[in-house]
Amino acid sequence: MNVEKVKKISCLGAGTMGPGIALTFALAGYQVHMYSRSAAGIQRSFAVINDLLEKFARHGLVELAQIQRIKAKIQGTTCLEEASEDTDFVIEAIAENLALKQDLFAKLEQFCSPTTIFASSTSGLSPTALAQNLKYQERFVVAHFWNPPHLIPLVEVVPGENTSQNTVAFTTELLKKAGKKPVVLKKETLGFIGNRLQLAMLREALALVEAGIASKEAVDATVKYALGRRLAVTGPLESVDLGGLDIFQNIASYLIPDLCNLSQVPSLLTDNVRKGRLGVKTGAGFYDWTEESLENIKQLREDDLLSWLKKDQEGYLEYTSN
Repeated sequence: MNVEKVKKISCLGAGTMGPGIALTFALAGYQVHMYSRSAAGIQRSFAVINDLLEKFARHGLVELAQIQRIKAKIQGTTCLEEASEDTDFVIEAIAENLALKQDLFAKLEQFCSPTTIFASSTSGLSPTALAQNLKYQERFVVAHFWNPPHLIPLVEVVPGENTSQNTVAFTTELLKKAGKKPVVLKKETLGFIGNRLQLAMLREALALVEAGIASKEAVDATVKYALGRRLAVTGPLESVDLGGLDIFQNIASYLIPDLCNLSQVPSLLTDNVRKGRLGVKTGAGFYDWTEESLENIKQLREDDLLSWLKKDQEGYLEYTSN
């Protein structure tokens, strides 16, 4: 499959991730078939897409005159065969359930060409397991978009045991053409890269609060106003190079042995779950949430990500060797 000849993308799933992924490819000029099991799902997705495009226009990322043309590139359907017909690349974003995803890809193989590339946006399921019922397992790969997919540039490309290098190369190049920043894992691992890093930091954050060393507010502020500001430009290994490996070796020699090394889920997390404090979905987690406070933080996050997206389009971080 030649990435230059790609014309049609199929996006399967119209929930949290689907509309943003569909919009990403439409913005790049591709024809997109967006599949949902229900007409209501398609209708909701187009409402989300319309809202996203209006926000893009307000931030100068698209012209108002372009909105209708971009939306016209996305066709909604409740027919899987129609969504799969003559497609070059399939990206799946349905519920995070191994059996459901395996069943979906098995059905797709009946409708798609043997050269069609299959990708899943799973956030942690094994690509080898996802592809195990496929006849052509070499054309399957994970392409993990981060939420919100229309604003976060990173996509983790994760091959399974039988994924071909051509599939990895094709998927990576296609994502670049869609304006994404793909990173390729050499082999699959639980949580890929991002979630492993995220959970390692979460474990230490919970340990600091649980031990009475700092409040949750102090921990969050440290990340937002120090680590987060710096890591947005220099990753952890770049930061070590800038600070000096000898300096970090010295710090690591006494600090790493003192870090939390729990091998089970910290009780501060499990206790909240047991009490039904699940976060914004229940109105309380580590913090109490009102409609106003939730809207405020979502707006702050969205505005910040939109400003970074604009910088990305202007080549703000293109100094790196990657």
